[in-house]
Amino acid sequence: MTASVPAAKPSAFAALSYPSFRSFTLAGLLWMMADNIEHVISYWVIFEQFETPLLGGYAVISHWAPFLVGGMYMGALADRYDCRKLFIISMVMFIGVSLGWAYIFWTNTAEVWHAVVLLTLHGIAGVIYAPASQLVIHDIVGDTHLPSAIRLTATSRQLGLLLGPAVGGVALIVFGPAFGIAINALVYLPTVWWSLTQPHTGHSGEDPANPPVRRPLGWGIGLAIDSLREASSNRVILGMIMLTGVTSLLVGNAYQAQMPEYAKGFLGEDKGLVYTALLVAAALGAIVGGLVLETLPSFAPTPVKATALAVLWCLSILVFALTSSYPVALLAQFATGMLSLGFVSMSQALVQLEAPHESRGRIIGVFNMALNGLRIGSGVTVGFMGAVVGIHTSLAVSAAVLLLLMIPIALYVRRPAAVGVGG
Repeated sequence: MTASVPAAKPSAFAALSYPSFRSFTLAGLLWMMADNIEHVISYWVIFEQFETPLLGGYAVISHWAPFLVGGMYMGALADRYDCRKLFIISMVMFIGVSLGWAYIFWTNTAEVWHAVVLLTLHGIAGVIYAPASQLVIHDIVGDTHLPSAIRLTATSRQLGLLLGPAVGGVALIVFGPAFGIAINALVYLPTVWWSLTQPHTGHSGEDPANPPVRRPLGWGIGLAIDSLREASSNRVILGMIMLTGVTSLLVGNAYQAQMPEYAKGFLGEDKGLVYTALLVAAALGAIVGGLVLETLPSFAPTPVKATALAVLWCLSILVFALTSSYPVALLAQFATGMLSLGFVSMSQALVQLEAPHESRGRIIGVFNMALNGLRIGSGVTVGFMGAVVGIHTSLAVSAAVLLLLMIPIALYVRRPAAVGVGG
């Protein structure tokens, strides 16, 4: 692995100069919008029918457990195979899940086990897509503009997250949950079209006559140990994996699955509007954060900056958990979205740029396991514990513990020389 990444000349919105990246970003925006339309409709129906934080907690666990179990393996698959084929497999699964929700809503036969199965399949589709998309982005723009590409991709997906509740709410009102979520299945198709028409496999820069040497593909503890050992040999990679891992383990985005109950607590009436506004505030904050970082390209990613943003994110979560004021909650959600995009995009850029080419997919898999897979823990700390002590208390305690754990991580990332990445 490289000891450091040389800084390149900063350039705002540099990644948008690549036509394939522009079309991939648009497809990704629509994919994220469809993903969140599905969440908004399905979470709302689940909450209205079952009214239990336990199922909200399971929604988080079943959604992210596949990243914990299969993140490294899917990263290894992305290292070896055409990532466009993995996109198609993933989108077919997403479409199937949306149609599955539509069927049980239309027939009014929704049961807890239906939700368990569909949420789990949704999580599996996500873990197939994630490492392949990260390799393809790197394939399109290269090292120099990767930080810009990651920021813009994250920002576009936050725009999808912003549009998702709005479009999902309209679909819910106009078409009802069954037809609304069935129509949503069509929004996954642009990614399929991109995969069928674009040349980027995730490995376009490789020399067919001299392919990189990769370790044997396997599933199990051996692959996990090898991948973790390789990741831990680089202090920057290890620091960013620890940072994203601990934030996901204790808080993650588990509180979003409980957002209908938060909304009900802030204002008893019009809770649907309150629910949507809280989600929109976080997504809007992320979009603003992404655009600000992109227009300040001299604000290059470093481990120290990523950690500082994560600490501020943790504080904003704590404010949201403790406040009884709806306007303060909206502002806290805006700050949460802005700071989350900042520290996650910085962490991902540093990991991808530091990872060696021949095992980049596996290292990305380790990062995704930490960022996404460990969110299963937040389903317990925020979701299940929320059923016992209340969702405000469980989120506040989780954020406070996380803030304490940030101290040794901050000390760790300050020890190596700062690593700057242009873009």
